[in-house]
Amino acid sequence: MTWRIPLFDLDYGPEEENAVLDVLRSRWLTMGEVTQRFEQAFAESCGVKHAVAVANGTVALHLACLGIGIEPGDEVIVPALTFVATAACVRYVGATPIFADVTSEKDLTLSPESVESLITPRTRAIILMHYGGYACDMPAFRALANKYHLKLIEDAAHAPGAALDGSRAGSWGQVAAFSFFSNKNLATGEGGMLTTDDDEIAAYLRRLRSHGMTTLTWDRHRGHAWSYDVTDLGYNYRPSEMLSALGLVQLAKLDANNQRRRELTAAYHELLAELAPQVGVPFADHPGAPACHIMPVLLPEGSHRPDFMDAMKTRGIQTSIHYPPIPEFTAYRATAGGLDGLPVTRAVSSREVTLPLYSRMTQDDVREVVQSISEILRVR
Repeated sequence: MTWRIPLFDLDYGPEEENAVLDVLRSRWLTMGEVTQRFEQAFAESCGVKHAVAVANGTVALHLACLGIGIEPGDEVIVPALTFVATAACVRYVGATPIFADVTSEKDLTLSPESVESLITPRTRAIILMHYGGYACDMPAFRALANKYHLKLIEDAAHAPGAALDGSRAGSWGQVAAFSFFSNKNLATGEGGMLTTDDDEIAAYLRRLRSHGMTTLTWDRHRGHAWSYDVTDLGYNYRPSEMLSALGLVQLAKLDANNQRRRELTAAYHELLAELAPQVGVPFADHPGAPACHIMPVLLPEGSHRPDFMDAMKTRGIQTSIHYPPIPEFTAYRATAGGLDGLPVTRAVSSREVTLPLYSRMTQDDVREVVQSISEILRVR
């Protein structure tokens, strides 16, 4: 269906088209000079020493777990309210995801108090998902990591360019994982990135990305090597040069587009307070400069979310939900125990609706969305 106001839209133009054409004309399609330039530029944007480009955000999370040494039998604490890949990556390495609650109805990031209550002698790491592009409470999580000798992985899929206390997402843990899926602030269709300041972790991630090999085809093409060793059980998680070319162009637009998202989010907050004050608005007063990846709201208690979303659809406005809680999925329910002990996740997950948000939206679009919400809720 064609939406009058879609949930997201790409900021693509001739620059992206020309970047891909340049790759095609170069006849070098994977893991070459463009990928190296993208990695360098992304590392600089995050303020870290290393960035490692990969095929998508899920494999970035998988490699992040391997990179910090998560093993079978370990426990890794993750948010219950996140995309399933945050937990799946823990299972990929034979470890157990332990689900923690989010902070409050006003802050849907991971709760430090909930996390601390779940730490056991088997806990090895915490995966911090910066929900919606809003930074987790990093001082609190650094204190927990130091107290219990834990590693921190950032799931920064929502947060490229997000800043807090003078530093950026991707620089706050031992390693961070980014996604460049089509709906992300920096979108290349597929694609992902790992960032770290640790030289050994970075070298290990680069080997794991390409079958555990010590050199790449690009190295041999340039005459830097003629053979290679395989030192680790690796994977084929390489990105293409087309993805990296798109990433370079999108990265150049990221700061301006994130600023536009912040302006649109502020407009949402103002209009919702005026026209639909019964709607809960998380992150209305969050520290730092968020990436504002999505615009989550909480319907009033007793609302029937499917009816509300259908009514918005009738008006040509696309909505979504972020997310169905992982412990309620069939593949996790038996071992995760549902939402027992996760009262905030239980309270918000049935009421959360994600409104349209993208850099090319207009203030009139925002007003139309909020006006529609007001009218729909008024008649129910």
